[in-house]
Amino acid sequence: MIYFDHAATGGTKPPEVTSAVVSAMQRWANPGRSGHRLSVAFAEKVYLTRELLSSYFDGYGAERVIFTKNCTEALNIALFSLKGHVIATELEHNSVLRPLAKRGNYSICPLTDGKLDLLSLRSLVREDTSALVISLASNVTGYAPDVRLIRSILPPNVLIIGDGAQAGGHAYLSMKRLGLDALCLAGHKGLFGIQGSGVLLFSDRFSPSPLLYGGTGTESFNRDMPSCYPERLEAGTLNFPAIVSLYEGVLYLKTHGVQDESMLSKTMHELLSPLVTLYSEPNSYGIVTFSSEKYPSEAIAAKLNEYDIAVRGGLHCAPLIHERIDRHAGGSVRVSMGYGNTLKEVDCFYRAIKEILT
Repeated sequence: MIYFDHAATGGTKPPEVTSAVVSAMQRWANPGRSGHRLSVAFAEKVYLTRELLSSYFDGYGAERVIFTKNCTEALNIALFSLKGHVIATELEHNSVLRPLAKRGNYSICPLTDGKLDLLSLRSLVREDTSALVISLASNVTGYAPDVRLIRSILPPNVLIIGDGAQAGGHAYLSMKRLGLDALCLAGHKGLFGIQGSGVLLFSDRFSPSPLLYGGTGTESFNRDMPSCYPERLEAGTLNFPAIVSLYEGVLYLKTHGVQDESMLSKTMHELLSPLVTLYSEPNSYGIVTFSSEKYPSEAIAAKLNEYDIAVRGGLHCAPLIHERIDRHAGGSVRVSMGYGNTLKEVDCFYRAIKEILT
């Protein structure tokens, strides 16, 4: 199969990752819950992973690296910790839009020609505005807002929460350089981790509150969660195989560099432009999104499956951007390329889609 659905989950992992996961599953212990050598060794590996993530993303220390089951959980922790008014954008995924709808008191910044309208963004800031939450790369179009510029136009007290689900592993994300107060990541996409891995990193200006309550191995007589991080935000047993996969995945990125899919994306855009309506532009995230008047997006995805090509059709859990860019809001076909994909596969895709649409 030609796997072009990396924006949903990374389809191929470096051998170092799979080997580490298999090894982690051959012997089990609970990290940090006991004093025996296996538990201690597992806890040390967890701490090394925190250190690596903090270093790689230019974070604020290992204690401010929180493991979650996915980027959605990381975003929920961040968003439900905020007080006051919050600004989001039409780029956002439902993992942002739904928590905001639940908590209330938020505004949505519109897009203009698929890009963020900075004047509108600045006009939405109020006295009680506490944060902006923003996708660092759209999962629909691959558009990446200029977060450094955004930081410069916002009042200093407004926090920036970055949704790095699609950007992580495809672009170098420095929290301090970008001015991020929280960075939420999906380990199972560009970071090469397995499903069940996610991360929340946060600055010393931000103090997230627990979303879950339970055992931590510390302060057991305390009916509240511990006061110190990371234990304050990590209730229950950690997913050690997922954490190990993140360690090896980020170490691979550190050694080999980010996954820049610009060439594949550019070639795909050039080939498709005479055949379809494109909503994306060439980008380093490997995302190419389009529609055709001939078939609905889900039908095109189903027909491509008959060619043994995996893509995704629909709204991609991002309804507002589709309302903005797609005249009928009927969804789009998303081709998302990543680790292991080749120009030969792009050519195979082009021949298949040409047969389907002509």
